[in-house]
Amino acid sequence: MVFRDPPDGFAILIDITQYHAVGGNSRFWRTLMAEYLTIIGGGLAGSEAAWQAAQRGVAVRLFEMRPGRHTPAHVSDQLAELVCSNSLGSVLIDRAPGLLKEEMRRLGSLIIEMAESEGVRVPAGGALAVDRERFAEGVTARLVAHPNIKIVREEVRDVPSDGATIIATGPLTSDALAQSIAALTGEDHLYFYDALAPIVEADSIDMSKAYRASRYDRGESEEGDYINCPLTEAEYERFVDALLAAERVVPREFEALDKADSYFEGCLPIEVIASRGREALAYGPMRPVGLRNPHTGKRPYAVVQLRQDNVAGSLYNLVGFQTSLKWGAQQAVLSLIPGLEEAEWLRMGQMHRNTFINSPSLLHPTMQFRARDDLFFAGQIVGAEGYAGNAATGLLAGINAARLLAGQPAITLPPTTMLGALCHYVTHAEPKSFQPMKANFGILPPLEPPVRNKRERYTAYSERALADLAPFLAMLTPQPEAAL
Repeated sequence: MVFRDPPDGFAILIDITQYHAVGGNSRFWRTLMAEYLTIIGGGLAGSEAAWQAAQRGVAVRLFEMRPGRHTPAHVSDQLAELVCSNSLGSVLIDRAPGLLKEEMRRLGSLIIEMAESEGVRVPAGGALAVDRERFAEGVTARLVAHPNIKIVREEVRDVPSDGATIIATGPLTSDALAQSIAALTGEDHLYFYDALAPIVEADSIDMSKAYRASRYDRGESEEGDYINCPLTEAEYERFVDALLAAERVVPREFEALDKADSYFEGCLPIEVIASRGREALAYGPMRPVGLRNPHTGKRPYAVVQLRQDNVAGSLYNLVGFQTSLKWGAQQAVLSLIPGLEEAEWLRMGQMHRNTFINSPSLLHPTMQFRARDDLFFAGQIVGAEGYAGNAATGLLAGINAARLLAGQPAITLPPTTMLGALCHYVTHAEPKSFQPMKANFGILPPLEPPVRNKRERYTAYSERALADLAPFLAMLTPQPEAAL
């Protein structure tokens, strides 16, 4: 039997024996698809949440306001578009981001599967980097093709008053929805600032001054995965002088800074880093360790690293070079970097507002809103930083929303796992000083007994995390028939 339009255009195949087995019409619809899941936001978290719920047989309506309404950072209407770096961070199991990806991989993450797929992944040493366009196109195609998912291209201006809902609108939540969230929570929403790194055309880089290498020769390719632009001490000093004197973008009124800590420490604009001390960049994104210059045989005083941004290798982004300088000023300052004097810039940096809620006051580690079990939040809006962290919270929210609709209890992952620790942190930090957090070993419970050697300690953290995740895998893995 096939019922058309049971809610909102979904076709549901019904096994009549199951229909009678669960006691007829009323109980049947409650048990299977009497309710659909509304997901607001088609970024990494929303896309992952939609996939997880749909794979478990839930009818999903995924709302994305683009292309009808654009954001200051997005350039396409694709789902899961990456707006800052094209890197999802380390894949090494003894690194916190790598451990998080391994947990997501074992939990069936669509985002990780797509990022690692042939034709999407690009060389980046020990990191997972992607061709942005192919990645977003791939995720979009998978979601559009899923029989349990309906994509709705509309702006949602108010938090739905009932029904299972996941809000995953990310750092650029629309003003109307942000106001609705603030009204719901009874608190002013918080915000911080993020900045996009510039992208340059590879053929315009002067390789007589720049060179290919990975730190300590740890890259995947023989010649090195990164392009490096070395600076002498004099060149570095000249660059810092120009950077500090350059004209910055004046924020619009609704974006005006109102406190010193409005920037997220993990993604500071280079001019803000430089303002903290003349050597701050040399010890930060321009640190030269492990990058000997083959042109001179010496280690440079400072270095600017460029990472491949697309599969074709025609685009490179400046690693850690987020900036809010005016575009003309950016070109003038960046042209002082050896090898980039005549560079062709495909995208200049820009600043945008990031919105997040005070999760410690509002959420359970299941990603459920404390005052309403059928309302979930996920992604950067909960204060989870980093692409993988965003997607991972969406993964857990999608799983728990599906469990809620199936009449099952929500899952809280152990804080000894990286995903469990991240969700625990953003829901248990001190509310008055809450700031976004990315995956790191510092948020995991200490080892017993303690391990002194750092590398051995990180390995032990990873081994413990995967061991503690193992009992949950059978419970959280969707059954094949549920996705049909």
